[in-house]
Amino acid sequence: MNKPVIGILGAGKLGTTLAKLSTKAGYQTLIASSKPAAKIQLTISVLAPKATALSAQEVTRQADIVILALPLSKYKTIEKTGLAGKVVLDAMNYWWEVDGTDNIYTTKDHSSSELVQQYLSKSTVVKALNHMGYHDLEDEAGNGKDGQRKAITLAGDDFKAVAAAAKIVTDLGFDPLILDSLAQGRILEPGTSLFCADETQKSLQKIIDNELQKL
Repeated sequence: MNKPVIGILGAGKLGTTLAKLSTKAGYQTLIASSKPAAKIQLTISVLAPKATALSAQEVTRQADIVILALPLSKYKTIEKTGLAGKVVLDAMNYWWEVDGTDNIYTTKDHSSSELVQQYLSKSTVVKALNHMGYHDLEDEAGNGKDGQRKAITLAGDDFKAVAAAAKIVTDLGFDPLILDSLAQGRILEPGTSLFCADETQKSLQKIIDNELQKL
């Protein structure tokens, strides 16, 4: 079976790291930033040489699954039409230095990914690839056998979408660990003991159990 085409919105440190891992795993990978594709072509050719730099509109239209690696405060700039009916992996995090000091993205009523899901109402959002730093993602990918590799936690409401995301996480070189709902994705956000966690499945599950008790 052919692998889905992966699109990445955001060509910063996380986006380029994911593009490098994605192409290494055998995925056709498209990447875009807020700049014209020609402006990031040199950067992509150095950091993720097998990925293709395109416009954001082209990425959303051509990719089968799209990863959001943008500053969270930019989520409403995402062009929704091309993402309709597609699985979207939300790797974004609130960071006050970039997104402002007034955190409107995570409240008692919603996690940041639920807010993104409300905006992308015709897509299926899965929280994924956000809690491990880009440097650890690159360094840890593929290290160890199943069960001994570092784990990436995912959260979503749609079984098929989460399964598709878990397959990508596995192919990138990590063991997936799945939460029960998109709402539980708030335990993956900055300020929790899971954020920046670089652990195996077993160790990560213990941290998750502790965080879930706080909800």
